[in-house]
Amino acid sequence: MDRLSERDWLTLARDVLDTEIQGLGAVRDQLDGGFLAALELMVACTGRVVVTGIGKSGLVGRKIAATLSSTGTPAFFLHPVEGAHGDMGMIRAEDVVLAISNSGDTEELNAILPTLRSLGAAVVAMTGNPDSTMGRLADAVVRVKVPREACPFDLAPTASTTATLAVGDALAVCLMELKSFDSADFRRVHPGGALGKRLCRPVDELMHVAGLPVAGADMPLGSALAVLDKGRLGLLAVLESGDDAPGGDASRLAGVLTDGDLRRLVCSGTMDLAAPVGTVMTASPRMAVRGQSAAEVLDIMETRQITVLPVVDDEGRLAGMVHLHDLLGKGNLKFAGECPDECRADISGGDAASEGGGGAGR
Repeated sequence: MDRLSERDWLTLARDVLDTEIQGLGAVRDQLDGGFLAALELMVACTGRVVVTGIGKSGLVGRKIAATLSSTGTPAFFLHPVEGAHGDMGMIRAEDVVLAISNSGDTEELNAILPTLRSLGAAVVAMTGNPDSTMGRLADAVVRVKVPREACPFDLAPTASTTATLAVGDALAVCLMELKSFDSADFRRVHPGGALGKRLCRPVDELMHVAGLPVAGADMPLGSALAVLDKGRLGLLAVLESGDDAPGGDASRLAGVLTDGDLRRLVCSGTMDLAAPVGTVMTASPRMAVRGQSAAEVLDIMETRQITVLPVVDDEGRLAGMVHLHDLLGKGNLKFAGECPDECRADISGGDAASEGGGGAGR
């Protein structure tokens, strides 16, 4: 403890982080056509991205390869020394090599680049020195040059490895967008991950069931809007009511009223607060069915750009509501048990759910 009291170590630690932040800012500002050329090669790659580097660059390269593979771009790491001793037999002409070296003059790495090119693979260099040997051998160069390392001697790879890792993430995310890699694709390559496990569950286990914002079709629009506002889900379930309900069952879903519906009514100047909500609702809305997997429901919501869906049983009776965030695991979520009788039969509103956000499904 005496040594800890001799110096303001928190100040030093913050200085290190500031240096790394400055490095990231500098590299961000350096991004240019070289980054775009690398993206073009990688998105057109019909083989795999082969990431290679040695030392700290190799450790960063392993992480970049793992990130690429898990986000829709098949990749693996090749150690340059092992490559020189036979592992280059894994390389195919349709592959793209992502070579990482801060100096661009790492002998072990540059020694294998001509052979990699002779095999037909394109080479992308990620380096702080585009004019280096590696830069000249590459088909595209992504410049990753930081003003200085966080090491007090400006020697140990610190800010430069952080920046390289971040640029690797930038490549991976851009490739995700270019390839339209979505959460369903993510689930397929992460079957054991938290999101994958969550999306394998039935929607029943993730939907809201208590205090649902519901109204009968004959409820005045003004009263229905109060229920919609209190529900904080952006969607009001409109249930069949009175003699209109088949078999007298007042829990069948007749339609929905969403924040978007309300906005359109206001803009059109046709909103009548005394009119029954059933006259302005969206009839036959999109809905989920109990027993559907969360993955199926998420696909519907993504395809239709829906944020909230009502969930019904096989008879069309309201069972719950599911928000996009419930499926993705964001926010403070509650897991469902059996839908209480009052959330099916009470068509007068009741307490609203505590979670939720904006728009809703049509």
